[in-house]
Amino acid sequence: YQAPTERFLCKPSDNIYSVNFLEFRIRDIDSGVELFAVSKPPELGPELNDDIDDSHRFIRYNFGPEFLSYKCIGTTLTFSVGEKPVRNFRMIERHYMDSKLLKSFDFNCDFCIPGSVNTMESIYDMPELNALDRQRLTTVPFVSQSDSFYFVENKLIMHNKAEYSYAS
Repeated sequence: YQAPTERFLCKPSDNIYSVNFLEFRIRDIDSGVELFAVSKPPELGPELNDDIDDSHRFIRYNFGPEFLSYKCIGTTLTFSVGEKPVRNFRMIERHYMDSKLLKSFDFNCDFCIPGSVNTMESIYDMPELNALDRQRLTTVPFVSQSDSFYFVENKLIMHNKAEYSYAS
């Protein structure tokens, strides 16, 4: 996709592996400083009901302009899986400004044991931005979006969307 999707490309019930995101952290690689953290209690479980509000698959981040000065960030995603083995769990994440692709990331976890809690760490080189793009990102809140696609054995099981503000 060369622009953010307009809708979700799968249903919550497609998550037949009961992948449940428990914690997400972002840190600056150079300093080790934690920039963002969110978690949820594991007992809430994954959202598998197709009747749920799509807001459960959408998040807004407010990072501020200083976030764009980081050269490299690391993310840690902690997740649990249900009773089925998870083979070739792959995440593709695409970040956009308006309809312009800024950066695409592709991460893979070979295997998750049924009933396990797992951690996936990813390192992101931040995209180099020209002055006009940087100005637009810091003056227009939520002009930046992302799609995160999650696959098991090449089948899309989850799709999340996000918007980002780097404004003061």
